[in-house]
Amino acid sequence: MVATDTALLRANASGQNFVMHLRAGATLPVLREVTFEVHAGECVVLDGPSGIGKSCILKMIFGNYRIDAGSILVRQGREWTDVARASPRDVLRLRQCVIGYISQFLRTIPRVGALDVRGSIRAGQWTRRGRCPGASGRSALRGSPSRKRLWQLPPATFSGGEQQRINIARGFVAMHPVLLLRRADGLALDQTNCAAVVEFIRHRKRAGTALVGIFHDEDVKRQVADRSIDVSRFRA
Repeated sequence: MVATDTALLRANASGQNFVMHLRAGATLPVLREVTFEVHAGECVVLDGPSGIGKSCILKMIFGNYRIDAGSILVRQGREWTDVARASPRDVLRLRQCVIGYISQFLRTIPRVGALDVRGSIRAGQWTRRGRCPGASGRSALRGSPSRKRLWQLPPATFSGGEQQRINIARGFVAMHPVLLLRRADGLALDQTNCAAVVEFIRHRKRAGTALVGIFHDEDVKRQVADRSIDVSRFRA
């Protein structure tokens, strides 16, 4: 399928069921008729109460959850790939080149230092000073960890807020065309670093990235969202 417009992501009547193995394999419908698209340079926010399925939609797009109906189309160049029907190898390729994911959790190899975590996505995209090319010359880590001599230590050494800054820096550096944000404005971040998240999202929008996010902070949401989607209308 050849792309003809600025959309980079399309969910078409997607549905998701959970199989409850502790209940003799009973099927629990979760989401149905999930339909929306996201264009280059746009940030779409998933809204709704906890447990409504916001994170589930991000996992469907990323390929962690296989959908039971419809399609999840992601654009790479002029071609579209259906994540729901892609092979595991193709899903990995999409994650390397097309779909980035910033989780609320930082999972790393225990003894890998913060500097290496940050720079591991694509060699050469980070300088030793921790700067992201094209990001208005600002340090993605905002001085995190607070003392540069500690950057070689594993992220688990540092506070929750510093770990989240490392997590965000790792996600933003790779310049994926589609970026999924699962609570990147986590409760561990202070006001200064929430402002940094806003700055980076705006930078990525200017660069033409299509972003889909879940946010705790209403002020951050207000500053970055081009539109919101009420996920409750997709509840099965």
